[in-house]
Amino acid sequence: MPGVGPKSAQRLALHILKRPEAEVEALAAALIEAKKQVGLCSVCFHLSAEPICEICRSPNRDHTTICVVADSRDVIALEKTREFKGKYHVLGGVISPIDGVGPEQLTITALQRRVSQQQPQEVILAISPSIEGETTTLYIGQLLKPFTKVTRIAFGLPVGGDLEYADEVTLARALEGRRELD
Repeated sequence: MPGVGPKSAQRLALHILKRPEAEVEALAAALIEAKKQVGLCSVCFHLSAEPICEICRSPNRDHTTICVVADSRDVIALEKTREFKGKYHVLGGVISPIDGVGPEQLTITALQRRVSQQQPQEVILAISPSIEGETTTLYIGQLLKPFTKVTRIAFGLPVGGDLEYADEVTLARALEGRRELD
């Protein structure tokens, strides 16, 4: 499992083996039920137990702004900030030719169709700044510019970080993304 190292996996396995059989069966049943119930929203492709997710159904969300992310973990992270009030579009990954992932394996065509039909005022690209993420950002940016304003999230130093420990790319992005003090 991603994010679970060998020691954590061993601890989890040993914990499960020590639990009563009824608890283990309940856990297994819950996992199977979750797999059956949870799919993708037909609008934004975020994880959802309904055909259209709660965010897309909400009349309180700003429909003039779409934030494009690589996967549902990014939606969850952005929602925790309580800052973004618009809608999302989940790509399902990033363009990575070395891994055999091209634009056609992602939900980019659906995004382009959605933007051309809904005509949002802004599309925010919130994709991690890896080489694959940059490729995906540039590709989508060029694709959507004819339809709407396309922006990207700023990158820079984390709160509490020290300049001396930041790499050159992070420092350069922090300088590029600077803004005037209020």
